[in-house]
Amino acid sequence: MSSPVYDEPLSARDVESGYASGASSEPSLPDVYFSKPHLKFLNSQLQKLEPQDILQWCVTSLPGLYQTTAFGLTGLVALDMLSKLSGPIKPDVDLIFLDTLHHFDETLALVERVRRRYSGVNIHAYKPADCEAAQDFSAKHGERLWEKNEELYDYVAKVEPAQRAYSELQVKAVLTGRRRSQGGKRGDLDIIEVDEAGLIKVNPLANWSFKQVQDYVKANNVPFNELLNNGYKSVGDWHSTQPIVEGEDERAGRWKGRAKTECGIHNPKSKYAQFLRQQELKRQEDELSQAFQGVKLEA
Repeated sequence: MSSPVYDEPLSARDVESGYASGASSEPSLPDVYFSKPHLKFLNSQLQKLEPQDILQWCVTSLPGLYQTTAFGLTGLVALDMLSKLSGPIKPDVDLIFLDTLHHFDETLALVERVRRRYSGVNIHAYKPADCEAAQDFSAKHGERLWEKNEELYDYVAKVEPAQRAYSELQVKAVLTGRRRSQGGKRGDLDIIEVDEAGLIKVNPLANWSFKQVQDYVKANNVPFNELLNNGYKSVGDWHSTQPIVEGEDERAGRWKGRAKTECGIHNPKSKYAQFLRQQELKRQEDELSQAFQGVKLEA
C-alpha cells in the first residue's frame, strides 16, 4: 500500500478502496484530509503548543475522535486535561480500552476508579473475538500463546480488537499516550500522524518528559495504576511487563530482554497483513502435508 500522505489531499477515512467519500449529502466530501505540506505545517505549529491547546485543536477540528488507552499515566493525564477544557465546544471524546484478558488486577481496578472519577466519559472495552475471560482465550488459542507465537498473540489480543473498534465506532482519529521520552521507536514522534490505513493519530503529550507527566498527576490528583509505586513505569500485560531499574528507559520493562518495543496497534498494518498471509500459507502447507501422509498410509 502506498504512503498515507500525498501531495494531493488524502481522506482520513479507511483507505482500503483508495478513496473515502464523506457524508451522504451532496456534494460528497471526505471527512478530513491532509496534503504533505499541510501535515508538515500542522506539526510545525502544534509542536509549539501545550498539550491542552493541542487537545482543544483536536476537539474542534477532528470528527470521529476517540482516545485509545491502556490507562497508562500519559493517557490518564490527557483524559484529565480533556475533562477540564473550557470553551464553547464541550469535549466529547470516548475511550477505547483493549482488554487483552491478560491485564494486571491493578489495571482493571484502575479502570473502575476512572469510571467513577470521570463519570461523563464512555469507555468502550474490546476483547479478543469470542472471548470473555482468559480461560476462553486459552481454550481457543492454546496456553501461553504469547510465548509460542508472539505475532499471533499481538494480532488476536490487540490488533484485531482495535480494528473492530475503529470499524464499529466509525473512528477517524485517535488520541494516544505516546511520548518521545519513552524511547525506542517513539523517539521521533510527530504530534499528528496518519497511518497507512488512513487513521489520524495525535500524540498530544509527545513533548513531555516522564517527570512532567508525574508532576501533573500529583498536582491534579489524577488516579493512576498502583503498580507505578512498585517500580513500574509502563504497564501492559502481566506476562510481558516488569519493573525497571534506575537509568533504564521508561518502557524498558515491556518485553524485557527483547528487541520488541511496541504491542502491535502502533505497528504498520501491512506488517500484520503479511503475518496473516504467512499464517495462511503455513495452514495450507500443513493441510497438504497431512494429505500426502494420508496417501502414503493408504499405499
